[in-house]
Amino acid sequence: MKIIAMQESEPAPNFELGAHDGSMVSLSSFKGKKNVVLCFYPKNHLFACPSKKVFKMAQSVIASYDDIVSTDSVLFAISIDTVESQKKFVDEYGVPYKHLSDTKKDTCRLYAGLNIAGLPKRCTYIIDKNGLIRKIFRDISVESHGKEILQTLRQIAESSV
Repeated sequence: MKIIAMQESEPAPNFELGAHDGSMVSLSSFKGKKNVVLCFYPKNHLFACPSKKVFKMAQSVIASYDDIVSTDSVLFAISIDTVESQKKFVDEYGVPYKHLSDTKKDTCRLYAGLNIAGLPKRCTYIIDKNGLIRKIFRDISVESHGKEILQTLRQIAESSV
């Protein structure tokens, strides 16, 4: 089955996933209300380098988190980890945003794509209040990613005034 990658300016497909706090999150529930940032990553606790990237990316996003949500936006991190693993990661690192669990890999496959090991590729989608994909980050600088997200959200806010 060949999956065609989504493009900017296309409608974002809906999904519903469980969060680390036991709630269910549906993308469609934010339409008309909030911009949505979806940060896809492989797994919480991988051995070697990728694990360090997950933590560095989380630190970058956490550093900009208050400014991100001040743009009338919500942010979610998504991986194939279980809800329990997500909860442990969020608690361990004091992450202020919800981590969503996609153990079936459907949403990760659709949005991020999977690598040869079956793990989601690292990427971020920014979806506006109308449900349109406004920006896709595929080549992510983990140290500055939070600032890149914020800059894009501010551009969306300026263009909708």
